[in-house]
Amino acid sequence: MKTKVLLVEDDSDFGLILKQYLELSNFEVSWFQNPADVVEILDSDFSFNIGILDIMMPNIDGFSLAKIILKEKPNFPLLFLSAKNQKIDRLTGLKIGADDYISKPCDPEELILRIKNILKRVSPATLESHFKIGTYTLEAEKLLLTHPNEKVRLTIREKELLLYLLKQNNQTIKRDDILNQLWETNDYFTGRSLDVFISRIRKYFRHDEQIKIQSIRGVGFEIDFPV
Repeated sequence: MKTKVLLVEDDSDFGLILKQYLELSNFEVSWFQNPADVVEILDSDFSFNIGILDIMMPNIDGFSLAKIILKEKPNFPLLFLSAKNQKIDRLTGLKIGADDYISKPCDPEELILRIKNILKRVSPATLESHFKIGTYTLEAEKLLLTHPNEKVRLTIREKELLLYLLKQNNQTIKRDDILNQLWETNDYFTGRSLDVFISRIRKYFRHDEQIKIQSIRGVGFEIDFPV
């Protein structure tokens, strides 16, 4: 069965090229030029495996569309496309819950690789089971972090990072090791992306003071998860 891709791109030339390349790479692509049309099918015909959203679109921009989709489909994997390479765009997309981000014009082969990496992370074969972390429970297959006072729905990237931190518990972890393992690069933007994810994970664990993710300047992080 082919992977079903939701492509939302208002540029007719770029959208057509991207759709054709994805189809040549054995993906089934539904291409929408109007984001409002995607909103209309959320309650009925929304059977996609991953979404690729352009950011700069009329009426409904990619960030707004992502919020609408994730409200209804909180586990849905998303990748943003943007003609801009500004830090604010990248960080905004990650805060919303995107799994990845690529700037236009993009290398189609790189895009295919990023899509496959995201899908690999959400594949049932790669999902872990239950973990106790202090007073929290992580249900990785459901992307759910539970505390008696709160339930948090994780993004795929958050779950991936949290599982990596768990495996390195009670150790000092180098930033470069995390970036190379999870992002497969360690440039400025991915480094800032890591900071966003670490900040969010710290916030999720705010109900248990024993759980510590301490930053070590110039090195990385020291992890203490009571398990």
